[in-house]
Amino acid sequence: MVSLHNPSQASRAAATLHTDPQRALEHVQQIYREQIEHLRTNMQRFVSGETPAAPVHAYYPFVRMHTATVSRADTQLAYGFVEGPGTHEATLTRPDLFSRYYAEQFRLLIKSHGVPLEVGLSDKPIPIHFSFAENDHIEGTLSRERRQLMRDVFDLPDLEAMDDGIANGTWRPQPGEALPLSLFTAPRVDYSLHRLRHYTGTQPEWFQNFVLFTNYQFYIDEFIRLGHAEMAREDSEYVAFIEPGNVVTRRTGLPAQPNDELGTPPPRLPQMPAYHLVRADHSGITMVNIGVGPANAKTITDHIAVLRPHAWMMLGHCAGLRNSQQLGDYVLAHAYVREDHVLDEELPLWVPIPALAEIQLALQQAVADVTQMDGPDLKRIMRTGTVASTDNRNWELLPNNLPQLRFSQSRAVALDMESATIAANGFRFRVPYGTLLCVSDKPLHGEIKLPGMANHFYRERVDQHLRIGMRAIDILREGGTQRLHSRKLRSFAEVAFQ
Repeated sequence: MVSLHNPSQASRAAATLHTDPQRALEHVQQIYREQIEHLRTNMQRFVSGETPAAPVHAYYPFVRMHTATVSRADTQLAYGFVEGPGTHEATLTRPDLFSRYYAEQFRLLIKSHGVPLEVGLSDKPIPIHFSFAENDHIEGTLSRERRQLMRDVFDLPDLEAMDDGIANGTWRPQPGEALPLSLFTAPRVDYSLHRLRHYTGTQPEWFQNFVLFTNYQFYIDEFIRLGHAEMAREDSEYVAFIEPGNVVTRRTGLPAQPNDELGTPPPRLPQMPAYHLVRADHSGITMVNIGVGPANAKTITDHIAVLRPHAWMMLGHCAGLRNSQQLGDYVLAHAYVREDHVLDEELPLWVPIPALAEIQLALQQAVADVTQMDGPDLKRIMRTGTVASTDNRNWELLPNNLPQLRFSQSRAVALDMESATIAANGFRFRVPYGTLLCVSDKPLHGEIKLPGMANHFYRERVDQHLRIGMRAIDILREGGTQRLHSRKLRSFAEVAFQ
């Protein structure tokens, strides 16, 4: 155990080289555990009334690699290597949560370059808020004066240490500074893990590697029904179903786990509730109701991205823009018009958002499998085309129909408020993405949503649409997840971590 007075010395002296990825991971876990225990011990003393004689610091572990050559092992993967010689490093957090992920990234780096990894203690402090355990509410027990004093005793979150410059491609190293191995620094990851709890009402540990987004509660209601039906099947491939408040339902025949009883349904749903159909290998399905609008779509994908999912897809409703479309038809997006505006600073509009073949083929095959249609019949109910996303829900009321003219020029076949945002953030964060929408109204042709028509439409289509999304995930999983992380999403000088 490191000294409570100077927690950094022992770990800094113990920085070591590793050619075994598992040993490297174990050293990361040891450093992180010591640093977090140091913060928690001192915070508990502070809450009890003790005031340290000097500020209390703890630091994130780092992993570092030095290579002097451009040569590397041949690989078909789009990740797991650096582009050229130099020093590359990343700060790391929550090695319990990311143990499989870190071990795989370490393994690929060692295999690609044949050099050891260095693991040690970084100079990036761990903010005290990021050391709290899941159910800790320590700060709320402090007086106003002690909360103010806490800012002088412990490190607080520093926004300059957690911006998205690496992911955005705007980060530039200072002379002598190491190049990044990861899109995200450890403080940025911790920040998002805390935000996920707030927005979704569930712990980050429950999130699965495939994520479905929707903009209607009807889809969530159906997902809940299907989730509980899976839990009633002893032969289900899923082992648990998680609802907001971390309410856990285990598959029939499986024993409850020690912390299952801690889950409590919230008095009100969080802003973007998440539900998780869990597989033992984390390759299950998470579904999030993001509500309506691009702001929520950007917010939640900003945070889920740190979990490095294999893919995320949008399943929702849209306005059909073509006379030939019928209510209930599907639209498979192969391009996007971005009038959502929420990502204009991070990802300029001149950046194209390409369709990803693996996702497109999986969604198309899923529609065919679930509807039992092919050939001309399949084309009759599903159109591939451009989807426009706007931040103005009442775009059709604007004078002179200027939005309508732009959408016509773009050849858009459907309009919503979220899909382009989710796809653009997938491109930005190197998370494979796709969109399958269902036409629920046709405002340009006088077919607007009326209560009776809407209820009938929802009954007819929601179950089928959700099953299509889940079938697409089955297809992607069966095809192997490594091929999902396409070279299309890599920049000129990309980080090594997937």
